Amino acid sequence: MISRSRNVPRNILIALAITVGVLAAGCSSDSSTSGSSTTTSTVAASPGKPESSVVLNKQAQTVLDQLLQYPSGSQAQVSSAILTIAPGVSTGLHKHDAPMYAYILEGTLTVTYEGGIVKEFSAGSAILEAVGTPHNGENKTDKPVKILVVNMGAEGVANSVTL
Repeated sequence: MISRSRNVPRNILIALAITVGVLAAGCSSDSSTSGSSTTTSTVAASPGKPESSVVLNKQAQTVLDQLLQYPSGSQAQVSSAILTIAPGVSTGLHKHDAPMYAYILEGTLTVTYEGGIVKEFSAGSAILEAVGTPHNGENKTDKPVKILVVNMGAEGVANSVTL
C-alpha cells in the first residue's frame, strides 16, 4: 500500500542521509528541493571532519516524475546493495513497490519503461527509480555496470517484483 502523505518517516530520512553521507564522505549544506543535480558544498574545517562534500541527488520525484511516497502500515526498512550487471545482461521485467535510489558507480545502464520510454544512465548518475511502473534495465555495453542501490521500503514490502 502506498501512502498519499508527503511526510517522510524520520527513520527513513535518517538512514538515507547516513547512506548518502557515507558515500559522499561528508555532509551537505545544499538547500535545493528538487531536480537531479550535483552540488559541491564547503563547510568550516574542523579536526577529523570533512571540508567539503558532493550532493549526488536531492529530489522529490522519480525518473518518471512521480511524487516520492513511502509505503505505510509497516515498520520502515532501508536496505542497500551493490548490483553488478554483466555485459549483454538485463534485469528482466520488474517493478518496485517502494522508492529506490540508485547511483551508477561504473558503466552505462539502459532502462526501458512501460509505454516505450527509454532512459540511459551512465557512471555518476544519481536517480530515484520509478515506483509501480514495469521496466527492464539492460547493459548494452561490453563492460560491467555497477550500481549502488538503496531501497527505502518497509518490512514485508518487496524491493523488486519480477513480472
